[in-house]
Amino acid sequence: MRNGILALLCCSLLGLVAPRAEAAATQAELLLDKDAAQPGATILASVRLTMAPRWHTYWRNGGDVGLPTKIVWALPAGITAGEIQWPVPGKYFANTLTSYEYAKEAVLLVPLKLAANAPAGTHELSAKVSWLECETGGSCVPSKTTVNATLRIGTETKPSSSAPQFSDWQKLLPTQKPDLVATARWEAPASTNDTRPLLIEWITSAPKPDFFPYGGEGFEVAGPTEVVSNAGGKVVLRKQVKKSEGEWPKQLLGLLVERADEPHPTGYEVNLLLADGSPTAPAVAKAEITSFAHALLLAFLGGLILNIMPCVLPVIALKIFGFVNQAKESPARVRQLGLVYCLGVLVSFVVLAGVVIGVQQAGRNASWGMQFQNPIFLVSMVTLITLVALNLFGLFEVSLGGGAMTAASDLARKEGPTGAFFNGILATALATPCTAPLLAPALGFAFAQPPLLILLLFLAIGLGLALPYLLLSFQPAWLRYLPKPGDWMVHFKHAMGFPMLATAIWLLWVSTKIFGRDGALWLGLFLVVLSLAVWIWGEFVQRGGKRRGLAMFISLALLGGAYAYALEGQLHWRNPARATETDGIDWQPWSLEAVTKARAEGRVVLVDFTADWCFTCKANLSSSLEITATRQKLKALNAVALLADNTLETPAIISELKKFGRAGVPMVLVYPADPKAAPLILPTLLTPRIVLEALDKAAK
Repeated sequence: MRNGILALLCCSLLGLVAPRAEAAATQAELLLDKDAAQPGATILASVRLTMAPRWHTYWRNGGDVGLPTKIVWALPAGITAGEIQWPVPGKYFANTLTSYEYAKEAVLLVPLKLAANAPAGTHELSAKVSWLECETGGSCVPSKTTVNATLRIGTETKPSSSAPQFSDWQKLLPTQKPDLVATARWEAPASTNDTRPLLIEWITSAPKPDFFPYGGEGFEVAGPTEVVSNAGGKVVLRKQVKKSEGEWPKQLLGLLVERADEPHPTGYEVNLLLADGSPTAPAVAKAEITSFAHALLLAFLGGLILNIMPCVLPVIALKIFGFVNQAKESPARVRQLGLVYCLGVLVSFVVLAGVVIGVQQAGRNASWGMQFQNPIFLVSMVTLITLVALNLFGLFEVSLGGGAMTAASDLARKEGPTGAFFNGILATALATPCTAPLLAPALGFAFAQPPLLILLLFLAIGLGLALPYLLLSFQPAWLRYLPKPGDWMVHFKHAMGFPMLATAIWLLWVSTKIFGRDGALWLGLFLVVLSLAVWIWGEFVQRGGKRRGLAMFISLALLGGAYAYALEGQLHWRNPARATETDGIDWQPWSLEAVTKARAEGRVVLVDFTADWCFTCKANLSSSLEITATRQKLKALNAVALLADNTLETPAIISELKKFGRAGVPMVLVYPADPKAAPLILPTLLTPRIVLEALDKAAK
């Protein structure tokens, strides 16, 4: 509600000061599905909004910046209008703002009920339609018009010329799904904080799931959605609910959305009752699984298909490389390594089954790939995969016995028993974030079974994953179809480093869900320094001559420093704070109007001119702005914090920078409470003391 009022005020100002085009960018018309209808019938009316290119209007919940379209009917006696039926909107982001929009065309359907005693004759139907139209990257203008249509009430029913289009428009509305299973619960107990995380669990395997909330009194549901997990046919979404007054809501209306990144996603209307604590696990749809033997078959076939899923492809390439090496060895040796590899896979799946059983027995919800929600596992995995890639590129060799790095080196250089066993473990670790066809129903069935059946089902998946390599090991004749060993193997080894590097980048992307965008930056910088340390080790310690001790010291110092500063100091990787959009200072988007309004109210204003690509900006933010002392000072002064984000070139921000003699970001301004006083321009590099003193000075 608050955001809508702000949007309306801003748009009203724009309407007063900005010259209007002679015609609105959005054209409205009223269409009926019937030209003639009988008393007692219900017809459909549509208010069709057609937008010019780059312009859009808004859904019933416009988000942070939009306002919904309104229809005020002027109908003859005997005809009443029902509620607007809103098509599923698209979801869009602009900097920190979220909006739910319609582009090109929006058709709002409204049922019109004709009373049984509705007078016969020709009637004029009229409606006043008002909307907010915004240009992408430009201005927003409130518009309105009156639309009309004619309906004849009598003894006959006659479809209109527009009737065929109504069936197409109805397909864009939220659909019904009788077997939909969804629950919602508060993730944290109620406290004095006005923001509270909410978890929504939904049985679906559709891509890009999301939740679009309807409006509510006394609370707002933030636009950003965090996908906590999406595996095994179940997705868990996290939304942040901000309360402005009254009690926390007991229910939440909105749409569960599939393919939310598309202009016309699929939505299902739901009324979610909000519970506290762990939810009761919804019943698993058992129609897909007819028996335990059926589940075992699906698990085995799903594990077999995992071999061609993108998560496992890098390990497959390395395994083929190993088979080429094995082709020159004795059949007994090949069979031995194949069995060891399969043992590594099966042992890994036994461990996974044990984890699932332990979580299940502890009363929590287990899911496929849940270890990727553990920050320690995720950082360890991305580090290990990066080391494997660097080893494949030939930057270093590891000849020490034991440990994960030795196994990674063996995996990259040769096929011994240790390497084969580790290869099986690595294939399992990389397979878990992928859910192959046929595997989802088997996993959904497994997570609801007793411990012994869970173990057997996981072993079936592991056997399917390992079977192709086992067959090649016991059929050496098939290895003859592989190329003979030669110089090409060195180039192939180097080439296989790139799939491993791609896997590391993917894991880095996954880490943003735990560490946030800034956290992924620190993890990436750690990996860069790690790569430099490994290169120094390989080039000057392993292959060098003189001053090996100095090179060893520099390599270890770089590694230790990067770990201490990036992982421990900045990332807090073992116990990271949950990245949410509502933590920290309540930044509002910067504009000259926002500064003027706040100063007119006699409030101190802090403006941070920044950009995502500005490292100094990030350093200032973490060291001096987004700290407890600054947040408390801003709150004590009732100050306004504005964020001028110049990540994408913004002419108004560039003009303001030049106005104060700055060629670019960063720039931090503090406007005094006195509207006539000049703003304080803070130094390029900030300290907490500089910021706090400036705020105190501005408050006087």
